[in-house]
Amino acid sequence: MSDDIDTIMAVMDDAFDPVYAEAWTRAQVLDALVFAHTHYILAEDGAGFVLSRTAADEEELLLIGVRPAARGRGVGAALMQRFIEKAQARGVKRVFLEMRAGNPAERLYRKFDFEQIGLRRNYYRRAQEGPIDAITFARSID
Repeated sequence: MSDDIDTIMAVMDDAFDPVYAEAWTRAQVLDALVFAHTHYILAEDGAGFVLSRTAADEEELLLIGVRPAARGRGVGAALMQRFIEKAQARGVKRVFLEMRAGNPAERLYRKFDFEQIGLRRNYYRRAQEGPIDAITFARSID
């Protein structure tokens, strides 16, 4: 598992813009993975990852990251497909995620039938340009 955490952290360092302070620390990832209801998926080539957690029949996508050099090649879509399939196999009926307003990943989420269900005004704080809204998305799994 240590190699997998190294891969997750390498992708995180590469994929998340520090302006938005969205990346987790290694300690945060390790703390989350202590719990049996927290899961991760790695892209086969190490170009991306998903981190999620399950509660009852719901699952939250906590993070998805794809290295910039691998974007536009289907890595994110393949990870989302595996995320949904694995959640369904765990008996999940609905999946959720939250993103900052303006995140270009919104196209990917909408491609997988996620719909906006909530808005938190000024939720994310960042170093420049003031706070950013958080948008909550959900989709049912048939």
